[in-house]
Amino acid sequence: MPKTVNQERPADGEVLFNTDEKLFEDIKANPGEKAFVFIHTVPYEGSVALVNLLTSTRLVRKGFDVSIVLYGPGVLLASGTRGFPAVGQEAFPGHMAINNQIKTLIKEGATIYACRFAMGALYGFREDDLIEGVKAFHPLDVLDSALTAWRAGAFQINTWTV
Repeated sequence: MPKTVNQERPADGEVLFNTDEKLFEDIKANPGEKAFVFIHTVPYEGSVALVNLLTSTRLVRKGFDVSIVLYGPGVLLASGTRGFPAVGQEAFPGHMAINNQIKTLIKEGATIYACRFAMGALYGFREDDLIEGVKAFHPLDVLDSALTAWRAGAFQINTWTV
């Protein structure tokens, strides 16, 4: 069957959506408010890890005291030995987006934790292999960090993928 609807493709720079309308209040953190982002996902297997890091950056910029808890495969997000052909080098644009976003978060005041059990028992990488500024933690702290968030009444994002 031949095509029956023909329309010109929009030109570069043409706006297809109303990007000015915002329906919800632009909420900023009150002094002392916290946010915890728990990430249990494989880096680069989908967009969830990067989206969570970008959302965490927005939370920092809104004034929240942000803690990011990496556990299970999420610890791989904090690998400081990623790169190609050499550590820290991008094989293609965006290849190092996760590492770069973690460095931005640390520079802007977020605290990022990586579970020692997942690092060693699951993936065989050392604390020395973490991006500078990421803090390794005891595996029992996975639950205690969640309880800390709960006690603090913190905003929480929890992502699990396998």
